[in-house]
Amino acid sequence: MLAELRQKSQITIPREIVAKLGLSEGDKLEIFERDGTICMMPVVVYPKKYIDELLGEINEAKAKIASGEQPAFDSVDALFAKLEEK
Repeated sequence: MLAELRQKSQITIPREIVAKLGLSEGDKLEIFERDGTICMMPVVVYPKKYIDELLGEINEAKAKIASGEQPAFDSVDALFAKLEEK
């Protein structure tokens, strides 16, 4: 498909590609150059507060695992076996 570079360096992404990727207005795209090719990749941008909260939860879980308060399992089967004991 052919796209034309317009005023202010804008292009239109062909409708077929937008539909195939499930893109909609407001979606974010990472744009980068690699070996002379312009690449665009859909991305999700999360608010910093959300990422910080998630990181806090991960650190709490790691601390519980390290202290032995939270069991860790080598497999899903081991987890289910433990759950079935109760």
